[in-house]
Amino acid sequence: MRISIVGCGNMGTAYARSFRKYGLVKADDLLLVIRGGGRRAELERFGQVTDIVDERVSTSDLVIVAVKPQDFGTIAPALAAVLRPEQVVLSIMAGITLQRMRENLRHDTVVRAMPNSPAQIGMGITAYATGTELSMRQTLMVEQLLNCTGRAMHLADEAMLDPVTALSGSGPAYFFEFVRVMVETGIRLGLESHVASALVKQTMLGSFHLMEHADRTPEELIKAVMSKGGTTEAAFKVMAQGGLQEVLERAIIAASARATELSGS
Repeated sequence: MRISIVGCGNMGTAYARSFRKYGLVKADDLLLVIRGGGRRAELERFGQVTDIVDERVSTSDLVIVAVKPQDFGTIAPALAAVLRPEQVVLSIMAGITLQRMRENLRHDTVVRAMPNSPAQIGMGITAYATGTELSMRQTLMVEQLLNCTGRAMHLADEAMLDPVTALSGSGPAYFFEFVRVMVETGIRLGLESHVASALVKQTMLGSFHLMEHADRTPEELIKAVMSKGGTTEAAFKVMAQGGLQEVLERAIIAASARATELSGS
């Protein structure tokens, strides 16, 4: 298999690293198209590096477009000039629809995916949508490659990538914010910063594994922690008074609506 990655920021580099780590592609068969030469030495550990889109891209089975969405219009003509019909183009650009890719690239076999930042350490989840033009073999190839950065889920409806973006694409930031507030509150209560940080991070890690392995719903797990008249109940009363559930719901819905706006722009 031969792969080209156009755009090697955090996610493009994460794919290159994972493909090589799991032996899915040889270094000679991985072409990395970068902007400028600042990171050339770092990226040459993974594959061949270039700063232009040229005929070498046309030799790949899969072309991953990982540039910023606002840069797509700039690189699309060069890509359109070298793509072959049998190649699969996989986009991880937020807001760029399958239809726009088909039109701008003059290419039918396209895939749109939404990874999240934990993919950088092989712990991500990526939802993806395909057009009907892809064969089963091509779809399985895409899923195998996406799975090497965590888990992959196929969506029958491309429109569902907007709520996916709000839930898992933006989701890590929600957790980071929750951790930040908990740590800062612990410090305000008198804990040293490293103690508060360790307590919160390990609590979140342990809670995830408990939720993953316990055969109970999140509501049941909450009830198991919260005794009547206890500390957890006191905290949850304040959260309810502040409308935490409603705020989170509105925030996620707003993120999904913004993803839809970007897709239509």
